[in-house]
Amino acid sequence: MKTLAKLPVTIVTGFLGSGKTTLLRHMLDNAQGRRIAVIVNEFGELGIDGEILKQCSIGCTEEEANGRVYELANGCLCCTVQEEFFPVMRELVARRGDLDHILIETSGLALPKPLVQAFQWPEIRSACTVDAVITVVDSPAVAAGTFAAFPDQVDAQRKLDPNLDHESPLHELFADQLASADLVILNKSDLISREDLARVRLEVAEELPPAVKVIEASSGRVPLDVLIGLGAGSEEHIDGRHSHHDHHHDGEDDHDHDAFDSISIDLPQADEALLLDALTQLVVQHGILRVKGFAAIPNKPMRLLIQGVGTRFDKHFDRAWGADEARITRLVLIGQDLDAAGLEAQLRAALSV
Repeated sequence: MKTLAKLPVTIVTGFLGSGKTTLLRHMLDNAQGRRIAVIVNEFGELGIDGEILKQCSIGCTEEEANGRVYELANGCLCCTVQEEFFPVMRELVARRGDLDHILIETSGLALPKPLVQAFQWPEIRSACTVDAVITVVDSPAVAAGTFAAFPDQVDAQRKLDPNLDHESPLHELFADQLASADLVILNKSDLISREDLARVRLEVAEELPPAVKVIEASSGRVPLDVLIGLGAGSEEHIDGRHSHHDHHHDGEDDHDHDAFDSISIDLPQADEALLLDALTQLVVQHGILRVKGFAAIPNKPMRLLIQGVGTRFDKHFDRAWGADEARITRLVLIGQDLDAAGLEAQLRAALSV
């Protein structure tokens, strides 16, 4: 009986807005026939990141694509690993003869080290190996000394964790994401000067083992052969990687995920400019960290996909509405202490719907 080789797994980590999902889309769009399973870890009931990934032209039917995207909502992988991650991996292990690779995108505040350590479990270790941990860095944010595009909002959420008492918790989480890395991508490198990029490279290198490669990218455009096939076997050496938060998983996991609110809002068709203006006002007034979703624009045959980090919004028409599909606007808002009813009322008033 032929023994199956271990299934390689790539873990993509980095702060919200650094470009993790864009990188995964690029990888799937350039899969070159590889059969790839995707685990998307995100906040939000609607699985917007999953929707984005399913739009990638990966050469399979919609039914097959749905079967390859596993969305683990409401909690970082390192904390829900025993409840959600293990059964998903067990299902993928059972199908590993039909797969060539697994991609995992962690949430923006996840600690990658405990996830990598999960690959030491006998049932997973015998069938899978961590090909590499890729940490995506927001180069302009690091150059500005903030590490994330909207550090005040992220830092406020970090401080709500009673286990953390650091002067610079955001910097320490950034360092921990780098400490687990086998490859670092300095993303958005085209948005800063060469001098600033050189400073970012030096700052990142201070947190890395000497063997870890650092590369530059714009919008996550990196050749697939650079991203997979690294053969790092990260689970074998992760215990030796120092982390500021090693003690958090020594006993029971007591992260306070109540710090995060994720609310979904359904609206009718909306004027594009009015909607974006209204969302910008909500972000400014209520400290919303992330906006994801899609909108129905009057007289437009295609759906408008919207992604926002702070007051920065990306949008594009991703596909045509189905003949029997309800043309509605569906949004997920992520932040802390959010008043769902109040936010929806404010949006409806701004849109006069």
